[in-house]
Amino acid sequence: MTGTEIEITAELVRDLLTDQHPDLAALPLGEVAGGWGNQMWRLGDELAVRMPRREGAVDLLRKECRWLPVVAPRLPLPVPSPVRTGEPSARFPRPWCVMTWVRGEPLDAASITRGGHAADALASILRALHVEAPVEAPSSSDRGAHPKKCTGGFEDFLGAIDPGGLAADVRAVREVLGDAVAAPEWDGPPVWLHGDLHPANVVVADGTLSGVVDFDAMFAGDPAWDLASAWVLLPAGAGARFFETYARADDATLRRARGLAALKSLFLILMGQNGERGLPGGKPTWGPAGRAALDRVLAPGTR
Repeated sequence: MTGTEIEITAELVRDLLTDQHPDLAALPLGEVAGGWGNQMWRLGDELAVRMPRREGAVDLLRKECRWLPVVAPRLPLPVPSPVRTGEPSARFPRPWCVMTWVRGEPLDAASITRGGHAADALASILRALHVEAPVEAPSSSDRGAHPKKCTGGFEDFLGAIDPGGLAADVRAVREVLGDAVAAPEWDGPPVWLHGDLHPANVVVADGTLSGVVDFDAMFAGDPAWDLASAWVLLPAGAGARFFETYARADDATLRRARGLAALKSLFLILMGQNGERGLPGGKPTWGPAGRAALDRVLAPGTR
């Protein structure tokens, strides 16, 4: 993200609501922890206010508001839907929006205990999402490419991770990534993708997946980018159930997805490590999630 970060206080949010959506201004307001590009505020029981922290998040928010109403109605799990827009003003010079609140705890602060149910839920929402996108659908500049185009800084990336908990797995990770690089490219039409499925972007209730949030990375492309979530999100043993229910992934797509899952797992480990060291952008809870995901990627018999 680029641009100056603006301090977003409860008083500011309340004033913006009073000015532009006064019928919502008296609802209870509470800050929601987390978020890099946007700061979230819970508004009453059913809504949330999404505020761009930096200028770089503005176009992503506009993309969500443009395209979520197109894809959300056909999805079988709750996802946030924009219900009001906020215009830039002297108080806050960026657009903002009010969205529906998706109930549940983020997976990086909870756990899935009903693995089969969660596998079916994740497969069902991705089957519904992964339909051919229109030609005007957004693309992505930093996601969506074949894994062979995502490995340029791989060795530097490995070098940034504390080798203590990874040394024994480096060779296996290279083999998984090499297999993904060798896999054929996606030869189908670009399909709608969430684009950023990780433990902070799904929510859990009653031990299973209850919703998917944060669609600001959404784009059209290779479904392998979302299918990597079978390893990143689901507990051990649930991946086979997921792919059986999804029922659309050929061997090449599985290979690309597994390689991308390895990269995503390493990213989570690095962010957890940075969080433990107090570095900016670090997420301490992501380290264990990334380690568990990498174990699933490298488990014997995984494909």
